[in-house]
Amino acid sequence: MKKSVIVLFLMISVPMFSQQKSIIRIYPEKSEHIIPKEIYGQFAEHLGRCIYGGIWVGKNSSIPNINGYRKDVFEALKALQVPVIRWPGGCFADEYHWMDGIGPQNQRPKLVNNNWGGTVEDNSFGTHEFLNLCEMLGCEPYISGNVGSGTVEELAKWVEYMTSDATSEMTELRRKNGREKPWKVKFIGVGNESWGCGGNMTSEYYSDVFRRYQTYCRNYGENRLYKVASGASDYDYNWTETLMKNAGRYMNGLSLHYYTVKGWDGSKGAATQFGEDDFYRTLAKALEIENVLKNHLSIMDKYDPQKRVGLLVDEWGTWWDEESGTVPGHLYQQNTLRDAFVASLTLDIFHKYTDRIVMANIAQMVNVLQAMILTGDKGEMALTPTYHVFRMYKVHQDAEYLPLDLICEKKKIPDNRVVPLISATASRNKEGVIHISLSNVDVQNDREILIELSGLKGRRVSGEMLTADHLTDHNTFDKPSVVSPKVFNGAKILNDDTLMVNLPAKSIVTLEIR
Repeated sequence: MKKSVIVLFLMISVPMFSQQKSIIRIYPEKSEHIIPKEIYGQFAEHLGRCIYGGIWVGKNSSIPNINGYRKDVFEALKALQVPVIRWPGGCFADEYHWMDGIGPQNQRPKLVNNNWGGTVEDNSFGTHEFLNLCEMLGCEPYISGNVGSGTVEELAKWVEYMTSDATSEMTELRRKNGREKPWKVKFIGVGNESWGCGGNMTSEYYSDVFRRYQTYCRNYGENRLYKVASGASDYDYNWTETLMKNAGRYMNGLSLHYYTVKGWDGSKGAATQFGEDDFYRTLAKALEIENVLKNHLSIMDKYDPQKRVGLLVDEWGTWWDEESGTVPGHLYQQNTLRDAFVASLTLDIFHKYTDRIVMANIAQMVNVLQAMILTGDKGEMALTPTYHVFRMYKVHQDAEYLPLDLICEKKKIPDNRVVPLISATASRNKEGVIHISLSNVDVQNDREILIELSGLKGRRVSGEMLTADHLTDHNTFDKPSVVSPKVFNGAKILNDDTLMVNLPAKSIVTLEIR
């Protein structure tokens, strides 16, 4: 029955519509792993207005807040079901001394953020403020420890301060600062980009540094640390090889950073001014992460065939030129429909490899790079297209990944690259509800998609769609809803095994099948 339906469909459709047809076959019976909710992790660095003016305004601010956290930002993050936040960096982490960020806020020493614009910060947002925020959001904290300019003792005492319930100098200090019981802290990063801003180390040297530092990151009480080694950037496979060979048995996880960026020298391009060619080149760069992942994963499989060590893509996203008129080094950029597609296509790829990928953290949460949220000094706020993708995709968190085959047209672009015009992912939650996310990156044409999925009899399908009139459309404080989700009614169940979807040009859709 299935094959005959598809053949008939193709016989009917090919003469007139062969350029717009796609087929997806989903295999629920082949589901083998769960999509960890941590794939939808966030990254909050002391960079620009991510922390100060973004997440944190202080209790005395005229902007509505909850104990110093911006109320509108907090509520928006709560709606995303944020599973984990990485903090305090990034490059900032390896110049951050945590003792400066505890105690009475008005007595904390100021610091100069040497990495990002030379901004002076008052340290009013520190360990307590971050960990309390995580508790309020119901998410895991991911602490990035200072290895570049810090000491073993400093990191060891930080872990003790946060997680120990014993009687010691560090725990008494924590209690004096207002926190009786320890926090639950699972993820601890031993340095950040140790090949670069985190110390310009060689892979051999960092392997030894990691082994030393992780030794003194102790488990206190019932708290169990997941120790993450500072991994490679992009195509540096030697870094992964060396760390897995020399330090693999000492780590729980290994990080990887990958940015969708035009290049590191010269202009990275404007966030809101681009044409179709730039759009497709950007998507090709985003899709390239799959080959990068495969190469790093094959090395990890070589040294760890049991997949004990997880991969954390703890920095990823788009990187454009800073918006004109903003502070240099604050990395404030707008966010268009193009960024939304980078998010959806990347998440689709992550889902395929969650037998090894245990976390991903988009860069960054508020006001920096591919942000979820943009804020103004007078209380303004706008949710970005990327935010809406994360909200539409949150249904995949902790759901069974459903493997699929996809047949669609591909667009050839310069540099011998091709971009499939359709991307897709599917999952099934604990209640048996199936979610399918689809992206049509074809700028000009709608696409009809035939989805083969057993067990559709008696089910209902509904959907939500993100699109806009133009690729460059974005949300501003004055016009915050230019790119926002709408109800999608373009899906129809044809029979027990077949679903037909009419997917508009340049659109992202998430379907729910009950």
